[in-house]
Amino acid sequence: MADPSSYRPRPGEIPDSPGVYRFRDEHRRVIYVGKAKSLRQRLANYFQDLAGLHPRTRTMVTTAASVEWTVVSTEVEALQLEYTWIKEFDPRFNVKYRDDKSYPYLAVTMNEEFPRVQVMRGQKRKGVRYFGPYSHAWAIRDTVDLLLRVFPVRTCSAGVFKNAARTGRPCLLGYIGKCSAPCVGRISPEDHRELAEEFCDFMAGRTGAYLRRLENQMTEAAEEMEYERAARLRDDIEALKRAMEKNAVVLTDATDADLIAVAEDELEAAVQIFHVRGGRVRGQRGWVTDKVEDVTTGALVEHALQQLYGEETGDSVPKEVLVSALPDPIEPVQGWLTGRRGSHVSLRIPQRGDKKALMETVQRNAQQALALHKTKRASDLTTRSRALEEIAEALDLDSAPLRIECYDISHLQGEDVVASMVVFEDGLQRKGEYRRFQIRGFEGQDDVRSMHEVITRRFRRYLAEKEKTGEWADGEVVLTEDDGRPKRFAYPPQLVVVDGGQPQVAAAWRALDELGIDDIAVCGLAKRLEEVWLPGEDDPVVLPRTSEGLYLLQRIRDEAHRFAITYQRSKRAKRVRSSPLDEVPGLGETRKQALVKHFGSVKKLRSATIDQIQEVPGIGRKTAETIAVALAQAAPAAPAVNTATGEIMEEEESATTVGSPGEPVSAGAPDERRGQET
Repeated sequence: MADPSSYRPRPGEIPDSPGVYRFRDEHRRVIYVGKAKSLRQRLANYFQDLAGLHPRTRTMVTTAASVEWTVVSTEVEALQLEYTWIKEFDPRFNVKYRDDKSYPYLAVTMNEEFPRVQVMRGQKRKGVRYFGPYSHAWAIRDTVDLLLRVFPVRTCSAGVFKNAARTGRPCLLGYIGKCSAPCVGRISPEDHRELAEEFCDFMAGRTGAYLRRLENQMTEAAEEMEYERAARLRDDIEALKRAMEKNAVVLTDATDADLIAVAEDELEAAVQIFHVRGGRVRGQRGWVTDKVEDVTTGALVEHALQQLYGEETGDSVPKEVLVSALPDPIEPVQGWLTGRRGSHVSLRIPQRGDKKALMETVQRNAQQALALHKTKRASDLTTRSRALEEIAEALDLDSAPLRIECYDISHLQGEDVVASMVVFEDGLQRKGEYRRFQIRGFEGQDDVRSMHEVITRRFRRYLAEKEKTGEWADGEVVLTEDDGRPKRFAYPPQLVVVDGGQPQVAAAWRALDELGIDDIAVCGLAKRLEEVWLPGEDDPVVLPRTSEGLYLLQRIRDEAHRFAITYQRSKRAKRVRSSPLDEVPGLGETRKQALVKHFGSVKKLRSATIDQIQEVPGIGRKTAETIAVALAQAAPAAPAVNTATGEIMEEEESATTVGSPGEPVSAGAPDERRGQET
C-alpha cells in the first residue's frame, strides 16, 4: 500500500486551470481518470489526511503510485478527453456501466448499393441507420414484417442475394411481394434506395404525411374504380397503423427526447433509458454498475450521458435529454451534448405534465432493474459461495459461516424500543426463523444496553434448548417441537452480525462471554463507512467495495434494519390506536368489537349500566362488572385529531375506528409477521 505523500506534486506545480488527471499504479497502469474545473483544487482533495477520505477514495490513492494531468481550454474539452481516456484505459476505479443484455437494433445498411433491413447487435457501424434499441429481436421482426408490405426493402443476406442474382430467381419474399427483388433487376438501385429512405423516414417518426398520401391515393383509386389497387392501399394503411400501435403515444406533442433515470444504493446503480421519437417510445435499454468510486446521483447521470452519446453525432443525439438528476456543473455537459448534435440540446429535469409522469415511469423501471439485478446476484450459488468464503477469510474464521444471524435496534426517540433478529443460511433468507424482541430491561434510549439484552436473551434460550435436548449428554438430539416444527432457538449461528460499530460489537461479545459461549464469531457493520468491526480491535476490517462478502453483509444488515423498523412502527401505531378496553383483563378483540358496535363509542359505553352492558352477546354479569370498573378508573383519552383536516374529533368518532375489524397490526408485508415476538 503506497503512501500518497510519496508521489504528491510539489506546491505550485499543479496548474489552476481546467484539465483531466490520471492516477497510475506502480505498474504504470491507469487506475482512475477524472476531470476538474481547477486541477489544483481537485487534486488537493486527494492528498489530505487519509482518515478524512471516503473508503473508496482512500483505497484508490493508496493503490496509486503517481498522478499526472493534461491542461485543456474549456470544461467541455475536459469532458470529452475524460470520456476518451476512460474508453482507452478502462480504469478500475471509474464508474463503468455495463449492459445487462446486448440490446438489438433495427438497422438499415445505407452504406450498401442495395440497403438491407436487419437485426443488429454490438458496436454501431458507419453508414448504417439504427432504430431502437428494442427489448427483444422478435419485436423488430414483427415490425419489419408489417412494414415490408408497404416498403418491400431487401432483407436477405449477401449470400442469398448473390445466389438469387446468379440463378435469376428471387427468394420467397420476392414472389409474395414483400421484397422488390433488386437481386433480379425488378427495381433499379436508385429506386430501391429511395424505398429504403422512405422506410427510414417512417421509422424515424415522420408517419403522418406518408399515411395521408396513401389515403389520398386510395381515394383516387376508388374514384377511378380501380378497386383492387384501392383495396391494396387500404391494407397497406392498416399494416402501417398496426406497426405504429406497437409503440404507444406517451408525449402528445410529438417530442423527440431521451429520458434517463438512475436508481442506486451504496454499492450499485442501475440506469434506464427510454428513447422517445415522435411522441412514441421507440426503444428502451438499461445498464448496471458497481460504485467503485464515491459519486453523486448527478455524476452517475453524467457518466451515463458520456457512455450513451460518446460515439453519437447529429440526430442520434435528441433535442431534449430529460434526466432524474442534473450533473454539477450542468453547463459543460450541455455544451458537450450540443457539440455532438451540432445544434442546441436541452438538458433538464421535467417538472410537470406528461414528461414528468413518463420520467416517474422510467424511474420505476430503474428501481425494478436494480432489484432484479440484486435478486439474480443473490440467487447465484457460485456468487453466494464466494461471498461466504470472503467473509470467512476477512474475519479469520475456521470455515464459511453457513448460518448468519443479524441484530438491529429500532426506536423513536427512546420510545417503543424493539430489536430484530434475521437469519441467513447459505447466503439466503430464512424468514420463517426471523424473531423480534421488546426491550424490557430498562426504559429509554441506549442501543448498547439494548444489544446486550437481546443477545443475552437469545443465547440464554439457545443454552436452555441445548440442555433440554440432551446435547450436553450422550443420547439422541431432538431439534424439533412435538408438531415437527424447528425449535425457536435451537440452532446456533456461526456468525453474529450487529448493526453498529465498536460499542455494539463489544456489548454483543460481552453478552456471549457472560454466557460462556466462545465458539460463535461476532462482527459489526457500521453504516456510515461500511466498515466491519471485530471485538477487541481498534481498527476496522475494510472489505473492497466490489467484494461479494461485503455485499452479502450489507444485504443482511439492511434486512435486519427493515424488519426492526417495521415492527417498531407497528407497535407505535398500535399504541396510538389503544383503547381503555385494552386494559380489561380477559376481554378479547371479538368482544371489544361487539361492545363498540353495540354502544357506538367508548364514551357511551362508559356511561352505560351493568345491565345494559350485559345485553351485548357474550358479556356475562362478572365481565360487565369488570368492564364498568375498568372504564370508571381509566381517565378519558385525549381528543383525537383528524390528520386530513386538523379538526378535533369527538370521542364517538375516534373510538369507532379503534381496532376495527380487518385492520392490520403491522405495516409490513405478510411474510414480515412470521417473526415471533419474544
